[in-house]
Amino acid sequence: MNNILKSISFIFHPILMPMLGVVFYFSKSPRYIPVEIIQAKLISLFILTILLPILLYFLLKTMGRTSTIYLSTTKERITPLILNSIIILLILLRVLPSTEIIELYYFFVGILISTLSCLILAILKFKASIHMVAIAGVFMFYVALSIHFSININGTLALMAILIGAIATSRLHMEAHNYKELVIGFFIGFIPQLILVNYWL
Repeated sequence: MNNILKSISFIFHPILMPMLGVVFYFSKSPRYIPVEIIQAKLISLFILTILLPILLYFLLKTMGRTSTIYLSTTKERITPLILNSIIILLILLRVLPSTEIIELYYFFVGILISTLSCLILAILKFKASIHMVAIAGVFMFYVALSIHFSININGTLALMAILIGAIATSRLHMEAHNYKELVIGFFIGFIPQLILVNYWL
């Protein structure tokens, strides 16, 4: 059980959540989007949201700015969160501008707001759970898409709810966070996506 709980935190690392939302959007959207455009967006987002952050992490680790991939202290979080905010801004300006796929544009605006919120809290020495921020944001995006496209994804939403509980349990088991940090992390991820629904739903 110990290994299972630890693996949950690793498998569902926040770095993977944006791509999870994007892949889900393209798989469920009834809107016609040429395959070439989908492939180009996915490749660009994979590079910017997964590959580049991993490379930056190893660079920061080499420089002694981080110790683990989980960014266990508030001090370790500041630089990665700043870099991640810059990456998301680049995505909004170059990969997913508001004139193209508006749902994904506001999805990443929500991610940016959540990231900046985590950054502010880290500067104030509070360690909100980034795992919960990420999964809560994706969960709310799924809910909004189900309403927007009038599709039944109750099974997916139920699975996501179970996953949220599993991630929270994993973070508590690893003593990475307390209940307050998990709850605040959840709302930091959930609320921006909920508010931004007004601009595209």
